[in-house]
Amino acid sequence: MKTNLICLFIFTFLSFVSTELFAQAKTAKASIKVYGNCGMCKQRIETALDQTGIKLATWDSKSKNLEVVYNPKKISEQKIHELVAAAGHDTDKVKASNEVYAKLPFCCLYRDHDHSGIKDDNKHEGHH
Repeated sequence: MKTNLICLFIFTFLSFVSTELFAQAKTAKASIKVYGNCGMCKQRIETALDQTGIKLATWDSKSKNLEVVYNPKKISEQKIHELVAAAGHDTDKVKASNEVYAKLPFCCLYRDHDHSGIKDDNKHEGHH
């Protein structure tokens, strides 16, 4: 009986450990430099990554750092860069097209404008 109990414990433990390792292997993490300025940029970038295969996408406007947790079997890191650029934001690997970038609200224009004196209240009344 004691041997059966020990075997059951070992089996349960190994099952848990292998499940954890398998779950971790299904996801990858990427830290990507993404250019933008404000809360509207944050919303646009994170919304662009509301895609199959992406578990979590969080962009920080101060550091310009995007943290992404994704399933590499469903989406590639390159595709993540392309999705962000398609929304109008340059990454460290893919530049947004000038046409898409030009359609961003003024507060979101990061290439040629200094917004350091503008307070970001994350609301931007009147912008969509």
